[in-house]
Amino acid sequence: MDRIIERLVYQLTYHSDEPLIFSSGLFLMLFLGFTFVYMLLQHTRTLRLIFVTAFSYYFYYKSSGFFFWLLAVVTVSDFLIARVLVHYRSRALVALSLIIDLGFLGYFKYTNFFCGLWADLIGNNFQPYDIFLPVGISFFTFQSMSYVIDVYRGHFKPLNSLLDYAFYVSFFPQLVAGPIVRARDFAPQIRKPLVVTDDMFARGVYLVMIGLFKKAVISDYISLNYVDRIFDNPAAYTGVENLLGVYGYALQIYCDFSGYSDMAIGLALLLGFQFPMNFNAPYRAQSISDFWHRWHISLSSWIREYVYFSLGGNKKGRARTYFNIIVTMLLGGLWHGASLTFIMWGGMHGVALAVHKWLRLEVFKHGKNYESHGIRKFLAAVLTFHFVAFCWIFFRSQSFSDAWMLLGRIFTDFHSELFWNVVNGYNVVFALIVLGYVGHFMPKVGREWLIGVLKQKGVLFCAFALAVVVYFVVQVKTSEIQPFIYFQF
Repeated sequence: MDRIIERLVYQLTYHSDEPLIFSSGLFLMLFLGFTFVYMLLQHTRTLRLIFVTAFSYYFYYKSSGFFFWLLAVVTVSDFLIARVLVHYRSRALVALSLIIDLGFLGYFKYTNFFCGLWADLIGNNFQPYDIFLPVGISFFTFQSMSYVIDVYRGHFKPLNSLLDYAFYVSFFPQLVAGPIVRARDFAPQIRKPLVVTDDMFARGVYLVMIGLFKKAVISDYISLNYVDRIFDNPAAYTGVENLLGVYGYALQIYCDFSGYSDMAIGLALLLGFQFPMNFNAPYRAQSISDFWHRWHISLSSWIREYVYFSLGGNKKGRARTYFNIIVTMLLGGLWHGASLTFIMWGGMHGVALAVHKWLRLEVFKHGKNYESHGIRKFLAAVLTFHFVAFCWIFFRSQSFSDAWMLLGRIFTDFHSELFWNVVNGYNVVFALIVLGYVGHFMPKVGREWLIGVLKQKGVLFCAFALAVVVYFVVQVKTSEIQPFIYFQF
């Protein structure tokens, strides 16, 4: 009995190497218990909000330990600042909010990066400080910042209840990796009667299942058994193996992040809340602009509204517009990680966006909603995908030297004759890669058909289908927990 209690206590306390993630067995068990209590409280709105907020803070504690105090400080400070903004519309108050939020983000995420750059400039030997990076700090700070800015701009009236605001900021499905949900979209749902329609339930179950499969089966398996090996030591592999590793990583990061988003949106639906879409088949994009309308949609729209427009957007002439695009994407790259490789990744996307806008306006004279057809559409999608995949090399590589090494192997030591040997040697890996890409390009009608089947068959069938997916995941997943890639951002 003592051993059981000891094991239970261990499972319920924070351990840095075992974060609580949606694809873990512990979360699935906790969520079952959580849902039971949640439904018991469906008619007692305030108690339900308190319960969900408390669980959300526990969820964050299991991800980042006692750094949940950061979440509390950001929540309370921005709530109070927004309340004061109603009576005193002051830029100084907005600046105070930004100083608090970006101050925390800057200290925990960028101190070692900028100190290292400064040390390199002055020729000092810098030893990085031991600074823990709380999981998902960029997501909840951005979400809270947008609330204060929207209140200042008059786009949204501040919430009257600290509980409601704490519920909004900490809501666990989207807390640590998005999607970034605007208060104006989420707040009206907080005090509404709890209703989960048959369509919401079926759609939620489908999204949880597909997200779990994408993350725990496709992404984790191809990562551990092939992609990580390539990027960790590109010099040990031929060009064809490196190129296949690039294609594998393009799928891995998509399945990892969109899988999380699917589960987040699905869990929210099961709890009676609706989030906006965060991914829309991004590798079908016909241009780099189209890609950013499909990839991490909540962050793309956030950066456009609160960074690009704040810089002046396209209202200060063509040259300034292109400059604003590049600066915005450089900052977007820096948001993704404190490394020059991330800034390079953002810069390449920024230049590509500016070039595409220039070509569309100045050369081809196409309207904003122009769409290619036939072979042009196909070639545009192929070109866009390969540019995005090329940029992923810098996103994934630990250093520029690793990225150059990988590219060097592809262009100088390709060995195409080894292609089938590589595929046969990693047959399960490449079977999953093919399955992942086929699923990505599956028409929406197929997805809606599956959701319709779940809706028609009812709750018991949905529960059975979910149990089958969970069982399959348990059979194929590794013993080590594989955190979501975007947890580090």
